[in-house]
Amino acid sequence: MSGTKYVDSEGFLYAAPVREQGNIYKPNNKMMADELSEKAVHDVHTKEIDLVNRDPKHLNDDVVKIDFEDVIAEPEGTHSFDGIWKASFTTFTVTKYWFYRLLSAIFGIPMALIWGIYFAILSFLHIWAVVPCIRSYLIEIQCISRVYSICIHTFCDPLFEAIGKMFSSIRATVRKEI
Repeated sequence: MSGTKYVDSEGFLYAAPVREQGNIYKPNNKMMADELSEKAVHDVHTKEIDLVNRDPKHLNDDVVKIDFEDVIAEPEGTHSFDGIWKASFTTFTVTKYWFYRLLSAIFGIPMALIWGIYFAILSFLHIWAVVPCIRSYLIEIQCISRVYSICIHTFCDPLFEAIGKMFSSIRATVRKEI
């Protein structure tokens, strides 16, 4: 890393914030350099977002790409006036566009807050409750599985071997009589 740019783990190039003492990733003064020990600090809260490609992982490709032609279609032989068709197309497209913007302006930030809280709780429970419980269970079940395995090998293996030897001498032949 050099200059005022850095690359994150996904390969995106970002401009590093600059402060009076210098770049927080490469400080100018020795005191800050000693504090950070020349490590690159990655702060996900200050990275720039892409305002053009807002769905880089293609989460909503199959869900919300609805155009006028996907909802309203006139088959051959049943056509409205061309002006009506154009006005309907424009009305549908503009209404969908601006109503989405209105809804996201009203509910976008509260929904982001709700989803942020939800995923924070989900992450907290997963990290501090679910994974430790699963690890604990696996540690405890390992002891039980060893005892169970010893019991099976001690009691069942000889019994099944004896039964297998008993039935191995039986021969069955199938004849077809006409």
